[in-house]
Amino acid sequence: MSSTLRTASRLLLGSAMVGAGVLHLTAQRAEFQAQVPDWFPLDDDLVVVGSGVVEIALGAAFVALPRRRRLVGALLAAFFVVIFPGNVAQYVEGTDAFGLTTDRARLVRLFFQPLLVAWALFGGGWFDRRRGDDRA
Repeated sequence: MSSTLRTASRLLLGSAMVGAGVLHLTAQRAEFQAQVPDWFPLDDDLVVVGSGVVEIALGAAFVALPRRRRLVGALLAAFFVVIFPGNVAQYVEGTDAFGLTTDRARLVRLFFQPLLVAWALFGGGWFDRRRGDDRA
């Protein structure tokens, strides 16, 4: 794959993660709190603030540390896997948030999570043929 496409992908996802993280801490905080499953043992606000900080850190690292793109891409992919149960809970519990007000919309959203995992891995260079080269 083209390193230009990979770099653009990395920069776009990193920037989107920073933006999402900032929204966790500001304007969309209540929306994100609504997505924390009832069964999760931590305070909703703590989860939202913590995940927002993680999103900002991972997103900024993906943008600013191209030589560490493989590591950060793998961490982002893992992050998307870790938060997936919250998305499943939103579907199962029928929680409305972010315009997802029907079971169908919440179900369709679940199929985008693997795409985010693949995007993080692609941006991190995990699909490159020359795995030893960790430069941008």
